[in-house]
Amino acid sequence: MPTRRTLLTMAATLPAATLIARAALARTPAVYANEGIAVDASDVVAYFTQGEPVKGAPEHAHVWNGAEWHFATAANRDAFAADPEAYAPQYGGYCAWAVSQGYTASTIPEAWKVVGGKLYLNFNRRIQRRWERDIPGNIAAGDANWPGVLA
Repeated sequence: MPTRRTLLTMAATLPAATLIARAALARTPAVYANEGIAVDASDVVAYFTQGEPVKGAPEHAHVWNGAEWHFATAANRDAFAADPEAYAPQYGGYCAWAVSQGYTASTIPEAWKVVGGKLYLNFNRRIQRRWERDIPGNIAAGDANWPGVLA
């Protein structure tokens, strides 16, 4: 049978343990992945090779950085697997504008731009136009905020 001291110690530590557990569960994932699939199943290699978003397929999937990435072809999947940092969107696929402002937001595959060999996604095309008003400044701000916005 637990002593009164043991019960008091347990009662005192339980709130702290609960807060720690909640904080761990609340952490924003490193990659924006709706239902576990990055970039709404768009083939991120295609942005570079075809200059547009192309829907990927589950049979050409690759798991990287806690998310499943889909590709239109096995060749694109293999290129990504060989060098994911070359193709993965910046800021884990979160909205580049939002990250530049200090927070995260979802993205759509159609609001994109490759700048300096890196893929940037935005919440929607209206927000993308806002981001494009000062691409260098917004990238500098996003780089400064990333990955701190995940906390």
